Amino acid sequence: MSEQNESNVPDQPTGAIAVPDDFPRDPFPASLSGSQPKFAARLVDGKYVVGLTEDERIERYLMCDDMVGQLIVYVEKKRVEKPDLGIVDLLGQVDVGIRRKGWELGSVEFDWIMKQLRVKFL
Repeated sequence: MSEQNESNVPDQPTGAIAVPDDFPRDPFPASLSGSQPKFAARLVDGKYVVGLTEDERIERYLMCDDMVGQLIVYVEKKRVEKPDLGIVDLLGQVDVGIRRKGWELGSVEFDWIMKQLRVKFL
């Protein structure tokens, strides 16, 4: 069994993880008011970064991918418990439910999670 870091994600070398191209790069896009174009950036290791660093993106991907795995098990369980409920309706309920949990995910990350579930079940 592998040791886990503080975020409950197995320790793996960063280069060994291939994040899919469709996984969001900026889960919390900022909208800044004003008449001139602006962007939200953070200073990370002496560089301004818009969106996630690659390490942050990998960490968020691993977290979301783990959630997909857990939700697959949950949906399969609910399909057995509620055989009269169609899969489209069940996935709709899951979508509403996960967004209400208060998890610190961006809406585009929730969208990605639901896309993975729809690919699996539809």
